[in-house]
Amino acid sequence: MITDSNSEISGLRSQLFIQLVALVVVTGTLMVYLYRQASNEGKQIAQAQQIINNYKQVEPKIATFVNQLVVYGERHPDFAQTVLKKYGIVPQPGGVPYGSTAPRK
Repeated sequence: MITDSNSEISGLRSQLFIQLVALVVVTGTLMVYLYRQASNEGKQIAQAQQIINNYKQVEPKIATFVNQLVVYGERHPDFAQTVLKKYGIVPQPGGVPYGSTAPRK
């Protein structure tokens, strides 16, 4: 009976050891995966910030171009009806330039 319990304890001990090793392997794999994901996200955030900064630099030029299109469309109704309407560019009420906010009352 003592030998049976010793063999059972030995079997449980080896099973527990295998489970602990498996737990360490799974935890290590998860840590590596999460580290790589965090690293990739950091790179993507830097790229997105660069794109946003580039857009902020070009935004005034875009607004000026759209304003010039609106002025041209006011002088040439056929252009306004085809091109401006197609791209959803409408003159702002009160002559407020595109890209700026209307003053609040």
